[in-house]
Amino acid sequence: MDNIDKTYLLKLFSLQQKAFSLDQYPDYVLRKEKLKRLYSVLLKHEQALIDAVSDDFGHRSANETWLSEIFQVTSTIKYVLKHLRSWMAKEKRHTSVIFKPAKNYVYYQPIGVVGIMVPWNYPILLSLSPLIYALAAGNRVCIKLSEHTPKTNRVIIEICKRAFNIDEVAVVTGDATVAQSFSELPFDHLFFTGSTAIGRKVMEAAAKNLTPVTLELGGKSPLVISQNFPLKKAAKMITFAKGLNAGQTCIAPDYIFVHAQKLEAFVAEMEVAFKEMYPQYMTNDDYSSVMNEAQFNRLQEYIDEAKEQGVKVVVLDELKATNDHSRKMPISLLLNPKKDLQVMQDEIFGPLLPVLSYQSIEEVISYINQKPRPLAAYLLSYNRTEQEYINRNIISGGMCINDVLNHIAQHDLPFGGVGSSGMGRYHGFEGFKTFSNAKSICQRGRLNSALWLYPPYGQRFSWFRKLFKG
Repeated sequence: MDNIDKTYLLKLFSLQQKAFSLDQYPDYVLRKEKLKRLYSVLLKHEQALIDAVSDDFGHRSANETWLSEIFQVTSTIKYVLKHLRSWMAKEKRHTSVIFKPAKNYVYYQPIGVVGIMVPWNYPILLSLSPLIYALAAGNRVCIKLSEHTPKTNRVIIEICKRAFNIDEVAVVTGDATVAQSFSELPFDHLFFTGSTAIGRKVMEAAAKNLTPVTLELGGKSPLVISQNFPLKKAAKMITFAKGLNAGQTCIAPDYIFVHAQKLEAFVAEMEVAFKEMYPQYMTNDDYSSVMNEAQFNRLQEYIDEAKEQGVKVVVLDELKATNDHSRKMPISLLLNPKKDLQVMQDEIFGPLLPVLSYQSIEEVISYINQKPRPLAAYLLSYNRTEQEYINRNIISGGMCINDVLNHIAQHDLPFGGVGSSGMGRYHGFEGFKTFSNAKSICQRGRLNSALWLYPPYGQRFSWFRKLFKG
């Protein structure tokens, strides 16, 4: 539904608020049934989603869409269903001896109506994954999809219509004006995935209502290759990480460090890896397009500026386009670009990869720590001492050691950023907690020992002080 106004959004929000007020603690059976509904309807629309995403992108690998979006969503539903009953249980906490007999526990309550704002790069995963956790926690949900994925939006809207009533899950679309109005609604929690710049605006709008936010942003995620790590293996992993969705992934490596003695050998291995993984990339169905002309032109401007400044740009496959509108761009390495270039300032979000040579790991740490804290960090090293040193000295939202991207696919690991790369966590139990009110409860029975310490203070209180002094 495009071109909606704030009045409509307020009516939709009010409808969900009223529905929540009638059932403020959906039981386990109902929550489970909602997730199963979503799972069933999603599977029936699997091919429609794959086709729609590809149409929106110009071309999107069907296998990538299944692996990085549909499979991630279905496996998340299975994981949540397996653990939901235990997550909903009262969480026992320690009770100090001075307060016994009593018991303390945390009671996880639904918070109400949750807003989810979705970017264009992974429209299925980044709408339905937070939806799963919001529903598991017992909430009503309103989703704002990106205007850049209109065909995918239609399928997602159809899925939600078939799986839910509008007072359970509602989906809206629209441009930046709609997004602004959406972020100004007094949600009980607002979940946003997107750029740091837009994230600041979302947080500012939410602050007017004291709405808590989870911001899943991005930034410049570094990857460090240890001097002794096998370059052939490194090149394969990096080619996958930057080739997936043509590098339009918030946790894709944004720049990498290679020891100065290994730079030429690394470039050679990257050329081999790209051609092996994506032969004839222009006509290869496994290699995706850049989302739109604006994104393609932005990436080309990075390359043009780098070349003007004398940076060596190594295109991993010079195969020329047979269709000027394909927007397929091969991975390109930018060797030792200066810090002030735009490609070193912005999150790249595409198949460009600055490669920086280094002499010492201390030099690498210093460089990374001068930048805003990244969403992810990657280390390819079998040296345990080096692993521990980098793990301790780089602050990032998440990290992979001897792997790339896959920390996001671990269901039991919380996912999120830190500083400029975001705030808050979801996935696993942390996802359930994000959309819950963790109510602290101290419960007594008929006997209440605290009554003994009420005024007037006398001998009994003096005895208590002596007993617990120090």
